[in-house]
Amino acid sequence: MSKYSIQKRLECGYEEAVEKARAVLAAEGFGILTEIDVKATLKKKLGEDFKKYIILGACSPPHALRALKAEEEIGLFLPCNVIVYEDGSGSVVSAIDPLTAMGMINNPELGDVAGEVRDNLARAIDAL
Repeated sequence: MSKYSIQKRLECGYEEAVEKARAVLAAEGFGILTEIDVKATLKKKLGEDFKKYIILGACSPPHALRALKAEEEIGLFLPCNVIVYEDGSGSVVSAIDPLTAMGMINNPELGDVAGEVRDNLARAIDAL
């Protein structure tokens, strides 16, 4: 785990890791609002080859609503990014730590929501 993420290395291929990540996020109540295929985007925009890497924009609607009611500008931090990338013979799944990401905002109500979302994301990553 880095200072700003919750992560786990998996001993499986990239495609399997992406499917597992989707499943554990759904089990914790997260929907995927956005997907960015970083490899394809860098190839298309820059002509550069890059490893398989996807950014999933995960959202828990009840938590998002609470956060928006507590802090209108919090939409700048939504959705929660979860990345999956190939790493040697395995893959890595990593989620943003909402407590760290929202730590600069002095709003106790928002801190409560971020803590709950962090718990859900940590359970999802642990379940991989």
